[in-house]
Amino acid sequence: MNPLKRIKTLAISNCKSLLYSSSSSSHHFQNPSSPSKSHLYSSFFCTLIQTFLSCYRFTQALNSFLFMRSLGLNPTVHQWNHLLFRFNASGLVSEVPNVYSELIKCHQSSNLFARNVLIHAFCKMRMLDMALEVARDGEADVVSYNTVIWGFCDNGMVTSAVGFLSEMFKRGVGMNTISCNTLLKGLCDEGMLDESESLMNMFVCWGIGRDIVGFNTLLSGHCKLKAMDEAMGLVESMKGEGISPDVVTYNTLFHGFCRVGELDKAEGLMDVEKDGFGPNAITYTTFIGGYCKRKQLDKACLFYKEMVTSGILPDVVTYSALINGLCKSGQLLKGYSLFRRMEKMGITANHVSYSTIIDTLFKSGKPRELSIIQGEMVVRGIILDLVSHTILLDGLFKTGMVDEAEKVFKHISSLQFKPNHFTYTALIDGRCKAEDLKGAELALSEMQNRSICRTVVTYSSIICGYVRNGMLDMAVDIMNKMKDEHVFPNIVTYCTLMDGFFKMGKLEEALDLYEEMLKEGIDANKFIVDVLYNGLRKNGSMKKAETILRYMLEKGLPLDCVNYTSLMDGLFKQGKIEDAFKLELLMKNLVPDVIFYNVFINCHCLLGESGQAKSIFYEMKNMGLSPDNATYNILISAHCKEKKLDEALELFHEMNSTGLMPNAINYNTLVGGLSQHGNLTKAVDLLNEMAVAGFCPSPSTHRKVLLACSNLKRADSILQLHEQMVQMGLRPDRAVYNALIHVLCTLGMTQKATVVFKEMLGKGIAGDTMTFNALILGHCRSGHLDKAFDTYSQMLLVGVTPNIATYNSLLGGLSAAGRMEEVDRLLHEMQNKGLAPDGITYNILVSGHAKISDKKKSVLFYCEMVRNGFVPTIGTYNVLISNFANVGMMTPAKELLNELQKRGLSPNSSTYDILISGWSRLSNETEVKRLLKEMGEKGFVPAASTNRSIARFFARPGKKKQAQKLLSKMYNVKDG
Repeated sequence: MNPLKRIKTLAISNCKSLLYSSSSSSHHFQNPSSPSKSHLYSSFFCTLIQTFLSCYRFTQALNSFLFMRSLGLNPTVHQWNHLLFRFNASGLVSEVPNVYSELIKCHQSSNLFARNVLIHAFCKMRMLDMALEVARDGEADVVSYNTVIWGFCDNGMVTSAVGFLSEMFKRGVGMNTISCNTLLKGLCDEGMLDESESLMNMFVCWGIGRDIVGFNTLLSGHCKLKAMDEAMGLVESMKGEGISPDVVTYNTLFHGFCRVGELDKAEGLMDVEKDGFGPNAITYTTFIGGYCKRKQLDKACLFYKEMVTSGILPDVVTYSALINGLCKSGQLLKGYSLFRRMEKMGITANHVSYSTIIDTLFKSGKPRELSIIQGEMVVRGIILDLVSHTILLDGLFKTGMVDEAEKVFKHISSLQFKPNHFTYTALIDGRCKAEDLKGAELALSEMQNRSICRTVVTYSSIICGYVRNGMLDMAVDIMNKMKDEHVFPNIVTYCTLMDGFFKMGKLEEALDLYEEMLKEGIDANKFIVDVLYNGLRKNGSMKKAETILRYMLEKGLPLDCVNYTSLMDGLFKQGKIEDAFKLELLMKNLVPDVIFYNVFINCHCLLGESGQAKSIFYEMKNMGLSPDNATYNILISAHCKEKKLDEALELFHEMNSTGLMPNAINYNTLVGGLSQHGNLTKAVDLLNEMAVAGFCPSPSTHRKVLLACSNLKRADSILQLHEQMVQMGLRPDRAVYNALIHVLCTLGMTQKATVVFKEMLGKGIAGDTMTFNALILGHCRSGHLDKAFDTYSQMLLVGVTPNIATYNSLLGGLSAAGRMEEVDRLLHEMQNKGLAPDGITYNILVSGHAKISDKKKSVLFYCEMVRNGFVPTIGTYNVLISNFANVGMMTPAKELLNELQKRGLSPNSSTYDILISGWSRLSNETEVKRLLKEMGEKGFVPAASTNRSIARFFARPGKKKQAQKLLSKMYNVKDG
């Protein structure tokens, strides 16, 4: 049995026997027959309860306490005080008032220690009125008031806290350095440095000297406000007063310099003062964290080595900083490896380490691995704090896992966390990206109802949501609302709105916003330059874009690599390749980054110059730049388009060998490329590898894989691969179902397509025009016209609007069946719905009427087709020519041949066969020879039926020898 369980069982059994042997009431055991035994059991229970509390077994602790009281056991005042202290210190703060109440029941009064613990508990629970009431209503000392002052300061009510000093004077409660330092911290936390220094001087006047804690508190305040000169001055003042700076002092300074990015000054100070203090784990961790945040991992690693060499063991905070630095520098594998190595070294990861790994998994596109990490956290009893939950919420939204994100937000509330403005901003941003604008608006209202400060970032998130959905009026309304609340738009807000107006083609409104921004005193930066330049050039105002760019340069705003990259991209897309390459020369003073090289590589790939793109790729590597996932994706995509699949696979495997993890986009690009070019086996192998890596195929990949199955007549694999991709995380939405239905219908598997359609409807996904079109086309191709029209009727019944493709499928089906009267009726219905025939419609009409020898209508539709700017296909021309040639009308047949050539079409083998057979029937030897010669020059061979027509023509009386000679000479054909 567990020792604690054994103790509890023993205590309960002994206490019960004691109770039953007593003649007293069992309701409250106030006067036990043996006082010494009662005190013994009380002590025993108190020890048991404290043991449970120290093990964080709160339920057992509380149950034991309640059982002790039900037995009527009465601990001593000293034991009660210990219980109060333990309940308060362990985190079971909410039970402290109940325990205190039981103390009063037993002893009718309490001492000052118990009252101070109660005050502290009320302060921790933010029940400041109750804390104040306890302090005022009875005996109080300096500890009581210091605790109340701490409570008010901790809740941001510093002014009220300072007011208690006069109350302490009136009650004759002396003040001490703790009173001073507590108030100093409260004022510094609120950024009230002048007031904190005045207060410190006031305490000195009252005879309370300044100590190292007070100076360090002030120093921290200056560092938080990035006032490093004042901070250094304060250190000199300390030394002047004979107070030697300690390790906390220097760590605070180091942290301050790291915050302002002056790590060289922090290092210089450490070198000078190293002998005066002993650097500890916090010292080294501060430098490691500072360099990691600036992605200077080499320097961070040097400090790590020095730390270990000095005999100082890195702690979980040190490792968390390194892991965070590696992950944010794109070295995700190294970061994850260090996370696992840390555990092997006996250092238990905390919620910060796990939060970094969670964030990394999201950013690397591996949200499916989260369950493993979360499982570990549950087993190890690691509870995420509000920051970690916010990271999880944000990551789930950004990876499209909207339902899971919403569950996390509900879970936050159930854990009694109070979501802050960061949490709500992540929620609003996520809902906006999921196009749940009503949900975003609701969250904004909740913030107002809960008095949570709505910052410029919060408002910018919802503005971005409206802009993304083209709701610019609503976005402008929100910006006006935030101004009314004295939350002023920043450069991001203006950037977002300007970008939205440009994308909607509203140039004047975008430029008006730019002018407004300048009037508000917000200077343009490189992001604004990018929005202005791209917005103007994409709206055809290239000259104005270049004018603004020149104006920015004249103002002294330096363009960075991103701006030049945008400019080059614009020139490339305008076909100004030479200008783009000249611009590259202007950039010699700038260090090109990966994005710059990606634009250049992409340009050459678009020009079909994959060899030149590869050269730039190697040049980039020689420059010391590491290609990113986008670089490889551009090259893999280009090689797939050029059918260089082996080279595309080589590039993919190269990523792994360099430590760069292929992401979901890389996998999707390669799987799609392999599928498009018929290498389905390799595509499926890669799809399996993708599943193991935890990535989800995109709807585009799904469509390409299924089309490959269709092209290769692998009907058996279609449903199997569809199910596999769904299990990998592909959300079966309407687009996915449409792709599956289309492929099944293409292969004539209309029964299975219908089953899939019913499954789609069963999941609450309504069919759209594409869905019904695929089914109608499938039925028509299978010759099931009745089913096609039933589907068409169902389409109209559920309110789905047919388009021209719908009617073309039905018209084609009817035409193929020779039901031209129904074709004319359906055409009339189509036109009544406001749909005009397109090229496909006319081809169906012309061919259909020609096939039933209705020359009048076929020519009528042909003339209408040409008049409306459509060019008939060669197949349509062939049917028309055949219609005339079959009845010996070769003059209009010849005119049609001339017309098709004028329209840029070339006769095919069937065209020549039709014409040769026609002229043969008219015994026109000259035309037959001319056409046979022309046909041969184009590499065509007459069909057997054409050869028979020629033979019949030359086999007439007196022509047989000529026929045999002609056929044997030209085609080595024997007599037919």
